Amino acid sequence: QVSLVESGGGLVQAGGSLRLSCAASGRTFINYVGWFRRAPGKEREFVAAVNWTGSRTYYADSVKGRFTISRDNGKNTVYLQMNSLKPEDTAVYYCAARNSIRYSAYDLDYDYWGQGTQVTVSS
Repeated sequence: QVSLVESGGGLVQAGGSLRLSCAASGRTFINYVGWFRRAPGKEREFVAAVNWTGSRTYYADSVKGRFTISRDNGKNTVYLQMNSLKPEDTAVYYCAARNSIRYSAYDLDYDYWGQGTQVTVSS
């Protein structure tokens, strides 16, 4: 079993930055870790994912060039650095983990989920 806890959300002005953290406990050998988000009135969507070594990263088109996903396996933590934030980035951000060695941007392919952290970007 894996437990995931997100932190780092908050209120920021447009153009600002935040760094989200996802701390894992339990069985911490997890291949892919992803970030998803759910904006008010919208479905949950993929944001970014990273493999075990950090050598492979994937991003949604809407965040490419602005967000960076990384992981520190020594700390069992995955990060999402968010720069140049826009009001449309406002959402609850969720960390998720996938046992498979294959990448996926589909939320139902992920086995473990955190409770989420709110990110609000004001205009």
